[in-house]
Amino acid sequence: MIKRRNILKGGMLLGVPAIFGAGSASAQLCRPTGIRSPGSEPDSPPVSAYTEPLFIPPKLNNIGAAALSPPIDPNRHQRYDEFEAVKVYEQHITEGVWNYHSDLSALTPAQAGKTAGSGSLAWMYSDASTGNVSTPGPTLVARYGEPVFVRRYNDLPTSDNVEMPIGYPAISTHLHNAHTASESDGYPMDFAMPGEFWEHHYAMYYARNDYREALASLWYHDHMIDFTATNVYAGLSGMAIFYDDIDSGDETDPNPQALKLPGNMQFGDDGNGNSLGFDISLILHDVRFNSEGNPTYNVFDTDGHLGDLITVNRKVQPFLNVKRRKYRFRIYDGGPSRFYELGLYRTSSRDTAIPFDVITNDGNLLEEPFRGATSIILGPANRHDVIIDFSQFVAGDTLELLNLMEQDSGQGPTGRRLSGNDRMEVLQFRVVEMDSGEVDVSQVPNTLRPLPDIPPQDVLDTLVHREWVFDHDMGLWTINGQFMDPAIISASPRQGTAEVWTFRNAGSSWAHPCHVHFEECQILEWNGKAPTGVLKSRKDVMTLGPNDVVKVFYRFDDFVGRYVIHCHNNVHEDNAMMLRWDITPG
Repeated sequence: MIKRRNILKGGMLLGVPAIFGAGSASAQLCRPTGIRSPGSEPDSPPVSAYTEPLFIPPKLNNIGAAALSPPIDPNRHQRYDEFEAVKVYEQHITEGVWNYHSDLSALTPAQAGKTAGSGSLAWMYSDASTGNVSTPGPTLVARYGEPVFVRRYNDLPTSDNVEMPIGYPAISTHLHNAHTASESDGYPMDFAMPGEFWEHHYAMYYARNDYREALASLWYHDHMIDFTATNVYAGLSGMAIFYDDIDSGDETDPNPQALKLPGNMQFGDDGNGNSLGFDISLILHDVRFNSEGNPTYNVFDTDGHLGDLITVNRKVQPFLNVKRRKYRFRIYDGGPSRFYELGLYRTSSRDTAIPFDVITNDGNLLEEPFRGATSIILGPANRHDVIIDFSQFVAGDTLELLNLMEQDSGQGPTGRRLSGNDRMEVLQFRVVEMDSGEVDVSQVPNTLRPLPDIPPQDVLDTLVHREWVFDHDMGLWTINGQFMDPAIISASPRQGTAEVWTFRNAGSSWAHPCHVHFEECQILEWNGKAPTGVLKSRKDVMTLGPNDVVKVFYRFDDFVGRYVIHCHNNVHEDNAMMLRWDITPG
């Protein structure tokens, strides 16, 4: 297997501001504006913005345990007898073509068994019950108290027959950031080669059986050791939504506990830019295409990869028709390396941002909505759910979701905001009237979900404290001065214990979205200050700007086994910025 980490490079680098936490700093540059390093990368062919309808993945269909062959082996999964699967799914990972944009598809040669002009090369997920293949894959819609089992088959060609010029055709699927046993987590060394499958058991059990620990917006993506960035870039990502009695997904839910946020439990679209539901997942991947309309990627640049076209659900600059009512949008940064600041503007006037409500951070409901936000900031793997009320507009109005964050290299943002026509077009909303007799009964209540308790300071002081320093060495990326070695266990917290972890960005010239598998944390301090606003939440990705220091509180419960901590700039991860840690029996 080729390891890109064996190709070293260096260079003089400059800095970026700490813009992701509670503090700020004066703007600095990652590298001189306009410089691409190393080597040159092609500009994508021109495309027409807002002519491609948004693709909204349908939900994954339950096939039942009896349909699986061979049958489920409970002995392969921790606590399976306690959490026997209620819903069972089967997916296949295949190579094919995908219409990112009709202008790009028109350029494509005959490939992956399809005729010329059929679409760009892609790795995709199927739903075994329908045979439909897509990127993103079908959305896993699950509910707490209803355990889930997913078997994923690797039907990719072998490495000597694969047509995708990037990535490696082995799969390891991580459901980010489900509270699940190690063998189902997508540990990077737990991979299936072509012709093999891997099984995932999701207990759909609140961490510590505490309803305050519920997750809402998750996503699944490939996590193959050394090839996460390229495999995800090739197409291997999809969304997941977890519901419960409080966040039920049904705005008409008669349960007095239900929040009645926008949603009607309908997923997918009609192919013409109309969604079937009002709870819509949007995953962003920036992609660069070659002259033949296929994704291209510089594997020699260990700083990170930047595309020049932003895709939403793997469609380039699409449009969506929206009714004059409230919608819930779950917005994901799918990476591999771009950071976003997203704002909403009228097409007719890009001068004034349109406010909206933010209700989650990293897929975790806030204690109360953050009302009147004019933008959200996302590092790779960060998620925010926002509520946009389109009733304030009239039919025929168009609005744009624009990226305001300047970024010239994969290391991180420059600290400057884009303005005017330099802002990057992401998604267009086209306002239409509601159907006759249709009424919006959804709401955004003043309280959402309480946070779990954090022990007082005197108790925190007695816990084990660990520090994780994210740094750079000889062209590769390190944590605590180490490169990824799956044989080395860097921490072994015992099940049933709690610890205080500190994430430190030792660099003055890069940003790192730091991700820990399995558990959500709560922030104690960000650069020495208590968290406020959307940072007062449960999180699984701490996006650190240069020299940022974040202290968090973790508990370790319910399952044991191998997990990882890594940078979710997946190019940094693939170039050694990942360590193994284990939860050991209490």
